[in-house]
Amino acid sequence: METILNYFETIPSSHRSLILVSGITFFWLLEGAVPLFKFEYKKWRHAVPNIFFTLTTIVINFVLAFLLLSTSDWVVANNFGLLNLLPSIPLWLYVVIGLLLLDLIGAYLPHYVEHKVKPLWMVHLVHHTDHNVDTTTANRHHPLESIIRFTFTLLGVFIIGTPIAIVMLYQSLSLVSTQFNHANIKLPKRVDEILSWVLVSPDMHKVHHHYVLPYTDSNYGNIFSIWDRIFGTFMKLDRKAIVYGVDTFPDEKENSSIKGLLKQPFHKYRKPTTGILDASEQK
Repeated sequence: METILNYFETIPSSHRSLILVSGITFFWLLEGAVPLFKFEYKKWRHAVPNIFFTLTTIVINFVLAFLLLSTSDWVVANNFGLLNLLPSIPLWLYVVIGLLLLDLIGAYLPHYVEHKVKPLWMVHLVHHTDHNVDTTTANRHHPLESIIRFTFTLLGVFIIGTPIAIVMLYQSLSLVSTQFNHANIKLPKRVDEILSWVLVSPDMHKVHHHYVLPYTDSNYGNIFSIWDRIFGTFMKLDRKAIVYGVDTFPDEKENSSIKGLLKQPFHKYRKPTTGILDASEQK
């Protein structure tokens, strides 16, 4: 564990880029082998706006990275934060607790807030208006959302007292996790269900991309599924019943346009409708 932390403490930007590209490539190929849905789309054309927003996210995180590093250095130097209140525990447990808390404050919390605060939902909408969710959807975030997410991550590092090695480890795991659970892949149902007791599985996250409430407002988890189970936001829906997109923004052409997506947060808020719960949904 110490070797892993030493690596992530000084992980080169080129290695982080390699993780990003390798993940997309791997799941892109896997989608061709075991697809969940057989989309009638030109995959590269669909990927263009998603990759554009992935690049804007990378640029924003790169520009603001000094804040993350400075905050992490400060909490460590001043023995500040929740991790520093822990008694002496094994290193592996210290790392796991750090990852869990970062997942809660830096990922689950902002995701939940974005769904509950109207202006933030309009920003987050860009991620949800993809009508063909696949691994490239993972980082389809409006630049404003990238800033919002970064702010919560920064808050998490400050509250938790997270060393930069755990921050970098978390971000790398988060990247692969989101590529995995957005990927258009079909795991055996039993495998997916077992996996979802600990991690956010593909089927679990796809429910979150269903086009109507209450499913859209569920399964906010990023890496770990336990937060949805603890806070009562976990839901199930048969994967065959899932329809992607958002009912109040159904224009697929606009939702596939970089220009249209950049303007999306500034549209007038439209109240979503509520879908009918059926026997396939379980909470």
